Amino acid sequence: MDEKKNVISTFSGAMGLDNGLERAGLSVKLCVEIEHAMAETIRLNKPLLPLIEDDIRNYSGNDLRSKAGISPEDEVFLMCGGPPCQAFSTAGKRKGFDDVRGNVFLKYIELIGEVRPKYFLIENVRGLLSASYRAPEGSANKKSGYALPTPKEEKGTALLYALQRIHEIGYSATFTLYDAANYGVPQKRERVIILGSCEGYQIPLIPPTHSENGINGLKPWVTLREAIAGLTECHAAKIPEKRLKFFHLLKAGQYWKDLPPELQEEAMGNSLHLGGGKTGFYRRLAWDLPSPTLVTCPTMPATDLAHPTEDRALSIEEYARIQMFPDEWKFAGKMTDIYKQIGNAVPTGLGYAAAKHLLWFDSLSDTEKKRVQIINPNVIYSRYKNTNHEYFKALAKKKDTPSQLDFSF
Repeated sequence: MDEKKNVISTFSGAMGLDNGLERAGLSVKLCVEIEHAMAETIRLNKPLLPLIEDDIRNYSGNDLRSKAGISPEDEVFLMCGGPPCQAFSTAGKRKGFDDVRGNVFLKYIELIGEVRPKYFLIENVRGLLSASYRAPEGSANKKSGYALPTPKEEKGTALLYALQRIHEIGYSATFTLYDAANYGVPQKRERVIILGSCEGYQIPLIPPTHSENGINGLKPWVTLREAIAGLTECHAAKIPEKRLKFFHLLKAGQYWKDLPPELQEEAMGNSLHLGGGKTGFYRRLAWDLPSPTLVTCPTMPATDLAHPTEDRALSIEEYARIQMFPDEWKFAGKMTDIYKQIGNAVPTGLGYAAAKHLLWFDSLSDTEKKRVQIINPNVIYSRYKNTNHEYFKALAKKKDTPSQLDFSF
């Protein structure tokens, strides 16, 4: 076996997370990815890496170990993945585990129990924190000490149910909502990361390395200017001419509200009367801030990602830099496929931070693991409050009906 600590990667995408893990010193032994264009990207860059291009629900934990070349006796240091997030997305209907894609999430937890890695990592969208779930009647495992969510679909019950399942397979779980910009990524991108251990120890939350304006003695956020400096190639999606004429009038960091008042209605059309701030319309990125969250298409009207000064969308090359892929990383497929692959990726820098954190934690003695501080109250992990495991544990305990979860993790 490789002396480096090994990883089984699931829902691997274009290997954004995996690049970060390997940069930190881990060794990915297997990727699982169902989408063909993304699987081709993996083959293009890692032709010798074992790859399953299929639905993960067709495989057992033993299958994954076998494909990875890891015997039942050998340790899997980390199993990682971001199960499909559309079921929990704030932009969708939040069907949670009632959606077939939500069931893939539960299959992933089941596979963790079968593979038995020392640690696991689950990455998902912010919507997971508020997604609801109505559990099937009689599906509680009484041995775990947990009961079912109420028939009423309450916010957060999908995550509570997932935590119940994690507890049942013998793992601890800690999590919060992390902003990638706080970990050296030139992008404001908020994602839930759940870290688990089979040893029963709670893994501390990942301490930030960066902050806005470098407060608290940390490094300042990495800016768009720094991220895309020196790029020479440019392959970018075209902005329709009827919209491009309005971009001509905007400077770096501006958006539709900075258009002349007499042109705003023409530019926005019916969208002018939508609720909310509509900050993504006709948005030119600011040079000296991190990029907003990358999406799967940079020219969608409500989530424009236009270059600060040039009359075009962000290029594929700029997308890749913002997600911190190595410059030599190649992407397979059409331009639309490539934007999607990069836009859906876990930023490499966030994967690196998580891996370094796990390696640090793994180096501690058992006594140190018991005593380490799990949550630093002085640290800002994201702009939201009440997003970590302690809040959810308290939330579960507040439930006064016998059908609610009673967490003991």
